[in-house]
Amino acid sequence: MPLSAVPECMPEMRSAPIRERTIGGMPGVPMLVLSLVAVLGGVRFLVAPHQPVEHVVGGILIALAVVGVRGLISVEPGRARAILLFGDYRGTVRTPGLRWVNPFTRRLPISTRIRNHESPAAKVNDVDGIPIDIAAVVVWQVVDTAQALFAVEDFAAFVVTQAETAVRHIASRYPYDAHDPEQLSLRHNTDEITDKLAREIAARVAPAGVTVIEARITRLAYAPEIAQAMLQRQQAAAVVAARQRIVEGAVGMVELALARLEEDAMVELDDERKAAMVSNLLVVLCGERGTQPVVNVGSLYH
Repeated sequence: MPLSAVPECMPEMRSAPIRERTIGGMPGVPMLVLSLVAVLGGVRFLVAPHQPVEHVVGGILIALAVVGVRGLISVEPGRARAILLFGDYRGTVRTPGLRWVNPFTRRLPISTRIRNHESPAAKVNDVDGIPIDIAAVVVWQVVDTAQALFAVEDFAAFVVTQAETAVRHIASRYPYDAHDPEQLSLRHNTDEITDKLAREIAARVAPAGVTVIEARITRLAYAPEIAQAMLQRQQAAAVVAARQRIVEGAVGMVELALARLEEDAMVELDDERKAAMVSNLLVVLCGERGTQPVVNVGSLYH
C-alpha cells in the first residue's frame, strides 16, 4: 500500500510544477584527454620564438582547454548534480563518474542517499488531554532533485519540521490508552498508528521531492509529572482485570464440579447444599490466602 495516500485532516500540500529531468552529459575522460592535448599544444605554440601567429593559436588552444576542463564534473554514487543555465533548470546528472556538461552552466550538488531523522521527545496532549512524551525516527530519501532544490527553501529542514509536525498531530488524535477495545490507542495499536504516521509524513514532504521509506515511534511514555499517577491507575486496572479473570475461572470450575456430581450421581444435593458448596468453592478458588480445612462432623441442618 503506497505511503502517498493523503490522510484525513491533512492540509493540502501543493507541489511545484517543476519536475526532474535526467540528463547523462558527455563522457568526461575523452574531454579531459582533449583538454590536456590542447594545453600541451598551446604551450608548444607559445614558446615558439618571435611567431605572433603561433602565439595567438597557442592562446586559443589554452583557452579551449580551460573551457573544456570547466565543463568537467565528478558525480559520486548516491549523489547527483542539478544543471542550471543562466537560471534555467536544464536537467540532473545522476550517472556516476567523470562527466562533461556545458561549461557555462551552474552545477548544484545534491545527495540522493537514504537519510534518517530522529525527532526529539515532544510533550503533547493526547486526545483525552493527557500529556505524553513521544518521539519518532523517519527514514527518507530524495527522489526528485528538482523539487528538492527549487520547490522548498531548504528540503532537509523542511523534512525535519514536517516530520515533527506530523508526530504531534498523530499523537493528539489518539488516546494513550483506549477505554474502548475497538478504539485505536498509541500504546496498544503501534503498527496501525505507525502506518498512519508514515502516510502523513509522506504526504507532507511529497512537495519537496522526498519519499518516506519508514517511520517508527521510538519513545512513548506519560509525561513525568503524571507518570506516577498513571502507573497507579494502570496497576489498579490490572488488578481489577486479574480478579475478574479469577472470578470467571472460579465460576466455571464450580459449574463443572456441580455438573460432574450430578452426572455421576455421587451425592444428592438440594438447593441449600448446592448454595453452601458454591460458597465454599468460591472462597477457596478466589481467596488470596491458603485455606484451612474444616472437618464437619455434624449435619448441615444441625
